[in-house]
Amino acid sequence: MAKIKSLDELMKIKEKAVKDIQMRDTEKKGKIVVAMGTCGIAAGAKETLQAVVSELEKNGIDDVSVVQSGCMGLCDVEPTVEVVMEGSDPIIYGHVSPEQVTRIVDQHVKNGKVVSDLLVRKGEI
Repeated sequence: MAKIKSLDELMKIKEKAVKDIQMRDTEKKGKIVVAMGTCGIAAGAKETLQAVVSELEKNGIDDVSVVQSGCMGLCDVEPTVEVVMEGSDPIIYGHVSPEQVTRIVDQHVKNGKVVSDLLVRKGEI
């Protein structure tokens, strides 16, 4: 393997590895990624992650996986949650409190509608 010469090269390798790992879980129709870097945790990401798991269980949704990630580089809008549903662009939500998780699961995961007031980014980073 060639020597990595920049942070950008390292990030591209990481992105490819993450995509490869994600493709292994073929029985799921989507995933929710909660950024758990130190900035996210300080902003309340642990509680947001717990709310995501609870809300999916409460709604009987078992075909969406919940994944933790490191920092997405969006520290100013933490806690951040990325929703990736089959056949749709990834959506990143910011300032996601546990209370807002209910709206994201209800509107986006169940009904395919983006929660526009929480939208930070559409598409891949």
